[in-house]
This record gives sequence, structure tokens and C-alpha cells, in this order.
Amino acid sequence: MVIYFSESRHLTDFQDQLGRLMAHGGVASVMVFAADGNAWEVESVTMGLRKSAKPVFGGLFPRILHGGASFESGFVLVGLPLSVQIEVLEGLSEADSDFEGKVLPIAERWSEPEGAKTLLVIADALSTRIAALVNALFYGFGLEANFIGGGAGSLSFEQKPCLICGQGLIADAALLVRLPLQSGVGVAHGWEPISDVMKVTESEGPRIHTLDWEPAFERYRQIVEPHAGRAFSEGAFFDLAKEYPFGMSKLGAELVVRDPLMATESQDLICVGEVPRGSFVRLLNGTPESLIAAAGRSLNEARLAYPEDAPPPAMALFIDCISRALFLGDRLGEELREANREALPLVGAMTLGEIANSGRDYLEFYNKTAVMCLLGPGHEQGG
Repeated sequence: MVIYFSESRHLTDFQDQLGRLMAHGGVASVMVFAADGNAWEVESVTMGLRKSAKPVFGGLFPRILHGGASFESGFVLVGLPLSVQIEVLEGLSEADSDFEGKVLPIAERWSEPEGAKTLLVIADALSTRIAALVNALFYGFGLEANFIGGGAGSLSFEQKPCLICGQGLIADAALLVRLPLQSGVGVAHGWEPISDVMKVTESEGPRIHTLDWEPAFERYRQIVEPHAGRAFSEGAFFDLAKEYPFGMSKLGAELVVRDPLMATESQDLICVGEVPRGSFVRLLNGTPESLIAAAGRSLNEARLAYPEDAPPPAMALFIDCISRALFLGDRLGEELREANREALPLVGAMTLGEIANSGRDYLEFYNKTAVMCLLGPGHEQGG
């Protein structure tokens, strides 16, 4: 694998380095993690990507990861020595999109190729039916593959083109990429319940209308403010809400975290990802220490899940939630160092929601969660 990192915001620097990787004889495809803060012009990026001689895939994220640090500008390019298969699943907010109908034929086509299956999923984080897509992926692929990925986009919460593929820079879609690599995946979050169970009595997609038949924000506020010792009226909603996510109960699994992004004038709460009507939730809280320790657990779990008979991992792919960075502040570096204890080349992104399973657990769309994937080496291509 050939890894290139730059803090440069300039599109010409990105295009120049991408061109070099495209001309590299040992590179068959290129994975891209780029920062939304680069403020690249969509048409210019699209024109360049459509001229790419080899498959290219990735996204724009609030921050990118390289080594033991995060960056609000720049890009990471990973030249892979193997061919990948890429599918673009469009219409990720359309109510009538039949994701099972789209995914099942892909799963059938991808069931035969030799080699391990690790599936990378990068979705437009502000699309409204990500969880429906994730359910369709689990139905189509089951436990046969490891999944790793997350939501691309901007902390402005304005939906705009953020997915990188051969079509260019696109929005309201998801990329599904088959990496024929061995892998081990670990998932942990470090948040603990602080409330009794509440029922989501009315919701629509990522919007919660009522909890236990009370307006969602009012019910949320009644629990959060006494625990925090401060009021939502003292600052922006997310300044306080980032410390108090929801945890959705799942049978036999760790709570799935949902991040409340904003409260509406009608007392609704809008989250990152769907919160189904009838689901049961609790409010969560954590400490910097618990989140840092969780990053270490994600690495430990990935190491345990990595196949014993496979060659040693060649790279660590770390997907970490941007709201964890906002919560940890100056202590984010401690979390990244904990995740980087393997001393492998580490790349990744700080995302708006995380997608993962371990090849043995139910596939989920998470929030505020650390996901580690140890990737095995590929086989060099001739050229």
C-alpha cells in the first residue's frame, strides 16, 4: 500500500498527487479521505475524478486522520495494490427507494470472487434513510463480511456533495466498496446510561416527535439539565447535547448511540440516523477517560477479530465520530494515541455517524462511536 498525506487545502495539490498514484505501477485503486474544510469547488473536483484512470473512492469529512493526529484540512490518499468493486447507491433520502432490491443483486454478484470480503460503506450523513440502507446490507450480506465506514459531510449540517467516486463529487448517496482484504473490526463507545428507559412514541426517520408521549425536547431537557447543572438556554443546543446522546436498546448487544443534533420550534429532536417509533432509549453520558478507554477497546477487539491464519495487518483504518472530538477537546490526542498503539500506518476520518459490524454481530449505523479496522496486505499488481 502507498499512503500519501498532505495538510494542503489546494485542489491542484490533491489532483497532482492523485495523478501520481494513478500512474504508479503498484497501485490498482485509490481510497480518499479529504477534509470538508478544504472548500473544494464541486465542478472542478468532478471533472478531475471523471478522468481517473483507475477506481477512486472516498469522501469529504469534518476531519481526517493520519498517524496519531486529526486535521481540519488536507487529504489522505491510500493507493491499494488490488482491484476493488464499487457500487453507487443513489436516492438515499427517497422514501420509495427499494434498498433491498438494489443490494441483493450486488450481494449475489460479489459472493463468488476469491479472497476475503471487507465492505467499506461511505454514506452522505445528512441523507434520511441510512439505517434503512444498513438494514438492507445486513439482509443481503448477513454475517459473511466485515463492514466498516461512516457518514461523510460537513459540521455545518448543510447537505452538499461529499462522496468521491468515478462519477465525481456527489450527494444523497452511499458508496459500497468491496475490498478483497482480510480484516478484523472492533466497535466501542464508552457512554453509560443515566436515565430510565423511555419509549419513542412518535418519530419519523431521524426526527423524534415524542418520548413517553411528551414532546421530545421537553422530556430530554427534564433529564439533561438537572444532571448537567446548566440549561440549554445558556448556549447553543449542541454545546450541551453533545454530552448526552441517546442509547437504543438492542438484544444481546451494546447500546447503539444516537446523537441529537438540534431541537425544533415544535419541540422535536433531530438526530443523526433514524430512531424508529416503538424503540426504547436511555440517555447516556460519559467522561473523557471512558471515551479514551473505549478507543483502546476498539483496537483490542479488532486485534482479536483479525484472522489468526492471515498475514499480519498492514494498515489500521480508524473511523471515529466527530462529536467525540468535540466532547474530548484538547484530550482528543490521547484517544488517537490509544487507538494507534499497534504502530501500524493509521488513516481514517472523523465522521457523522459510523457503520460497522465484526462479521459476527448485527450491522449497525452508530453515533459517537469508535470503530477500528485492521486491514491485511494485498497482493501487488504488475505494471
